[in-house]
Amino acid sequence: MAGAGIKEIKTRINSVNSTKQVTKAMELVASSKMRKAKERALAARPYFGTMYDTVRDIATNTSGVRNVFLKQREVKNRCYIIVAGDRGLAGGFNSNIMKLTLSHMDGKKEKIMTVGKKSTEFFSKRGYDILRSTESVERCDYDEALAFANEAMNLYKKGEIDEVYIAYTEFVSPLTQNAKLLKVLPLAFEQDENKETKEQAAKKARVQYLPSAEVVLGHIIPKYVSGIVYDGIIESFASEQAARRTAMSSATDNADEMLSNLELSYNRARQSAVTQEITEIVGGVEALK
Repeated sequence: MAGAGIKEIKTRINSVNSTKQVTKAMELVASSKMRKAKERALAARPYFGTMYDTVRDIATNTSGVRNVFLKQREVKNRCYIIVAGDRGLAGGFNSNIMKLTLSHMDGKKEKIMTVGKKSTEFFSKRGYDILRSTESVERCDYDEALAFANEAMNLYKKGEIDEVYIAYTEFVSPLTQNAKLLKVLPLAFEQDENKETKEQAAKKARVQYLPSAEVVLGHIIPKYVSGIVYDGIIESFASEQAARRTAMSSATDNADEMLSNLELSYNRARQSAVTQEITEIVGGVEALK
């Protein structure tokens, strides 16, 4: 029994070692991808912030501006652009974004667009109306994001949907990622926490847009909407790699702890086997006397 126990423990040690090698390799790959994705996400934020400020300034500081994407209307149908991961093994990364979206839908099967294999699989199995999908977040470039944005805007113009949301994961730090749901259409602007002085507001009001503020806004809004979608995609990809890196790091630490316990058990079993063999030898010698 002791010999069989030793053999079983050695088999488990080899199995845990193999698993540890895989998790360590995945951790290193995720770390490399995260660094590149983080740089891309941080580089895109100033562009998105500038676009947001420009659209908000035109919409709020110019009187008489009309645009279909600014008009609030009764909400009958919504569309969600859901950005999840290409694969699992990333802790609660994928499940968090699904739970957030389903909670906001409140039981209604709305129209959706999916970015990432996991979101496509999740909603297709549940019978949702998927208008557009791509299975790779990593390879989703700006042109693909623009195609998603254009389809959402066309559906909104036709009146087939009344609101558009994007569900994605915001990259805060390598250890922190937040699942977020952002309203894309109709355009809504948060109250600026830093209140402008009267002089600043007056300067903005005097800005002239050629040929008109309405034309400029109509040209900028599609770029703004596609910018939101693209920003959500690259933020989510960076978050996915960070979440996978953390999950694989924890798995590697757990493997180390298991190996430590198994080696202790192995040494005890081997010591017990040696003691038993010595006892049997001594007993045999005594029997021969």
